[in-house]
Amino acid sequence: MSQKKETLVILLSLITTITLIFGGLWFLMERWANINKTQVSNTPTSSNSNSGNPSNLSISNDSPNNNCNVPNLPQGIFNYGGSTTWAPIRKDVDSVLLNICPQFALRYTQPINDKPGSGTGITMLINNQLAFSQSSRSIKAEENVKAQQKGFSLKEISVAIDGIVIAVNPQLNIPGLTVDQIKDIYTGKITNWKDVGGVNLPIQALSRTQESGGTVEFFVENVLNKENFGNNVIYMGTTTEAIRKIATTPGGIYYASAPEIVPQCTIKSLPVGRKKGEFIAPYQQPSVPKSECPSKRNQLNVEDLRNGNYPITRNLFVIVKQNSQTDQQAGEAYANWLLTSPGQELIEKAGFIRIK
Repeated sequence: MSQKKETLVILLSLITTITLIFGGLWFLMERWANINKTQVSNTPTSSNSNSGNPSNLSISNDSPNNNCNVPNLPQGIFNYGGSTTWAPIRKDVDSVLLNICPQFALRYTQPINDKPGSGTGITMLINNQLAFSQSSRSIKAEENVKAQQKGFSLKEISVAIDGIVIAVNPQLNIPGLTVDQIKDIYTGKITNWKDVGGVNLPIQALSRTQESGGTVEFFVENVLNKENFGNNVIYMGTTTEAIRKIATTPGGIYYASAPEIVPQCTIKSLPVGRKKGEFIAPYQQPSVPKSECPSKRNQLNVEDLRNGNYPITRNLFVIVKQNSQTDQQAGEAYANWLLTSPGQELIEKAGFIRIK
């Protein structure tokens, strides 16, 4: 090997050695700096140390406990239940209360050997299975008697307005029905659509059973004037089943809570009037065509439902025990929160009419 080549090899080896030495030193310095940084960040200081005092804990302004401004709200787990009409409120409104006040835990409780509804909810309340109940009808006199036999009375607190809406197949072409015509259909006096301005088509009247909830009880008492259903009525298990049936039955008719019917795409809500020619639609005009649903849906006619122009409306109630115990406190605090401005806004978003 020539002297020049030997010199080049030695120079390259020297450069490689120096590079490795400086690289190793840089790695060790970085490692040492990171260790020091970690130790500093883990050392408590006088400005952020709890020192064992819970009051010094740092709590975010978004903490649910900071936003819970519900007066007289007890802490614990409270069973509640009742009306199926209240399902949108339980889903979209009560969940907000749980989020802002997690210490007030609500547990929806269904009857063991019966279907959920306003009546079964009130019965469970009387039997001390619930702290309070939700109802789509008023308390009956006999229910208060049963409660008094248990040593307390019942109080109803109105928190929202709901409408009973008549649903038919979209192909049915009539301008609307009067309350009397609805009564005659469900008591079996009218059995063909031609008798109320429609085509020659048999009417198939659908309903849930009277034992299934407050909506049916309200309908029988206030629309049928306490008359019995006719033999023509077909009973359905749920509103979902009834909606599916109406969608495929040209002569079908059904009734249910406004939020359950008005936004549907496969059925049509009928205007209702106290007299012929005075029909009020439960939805905002103009109605949304079926071809545009579900990207657009019919919205509730809030103004006519609130002012009573739409003829079939009712209040929704929180049913509270008057027993001067925690259950009464829980029910009253819950109802009072629903009556606040945020509570009423959430009720409206759930598809009901604010009462305040």
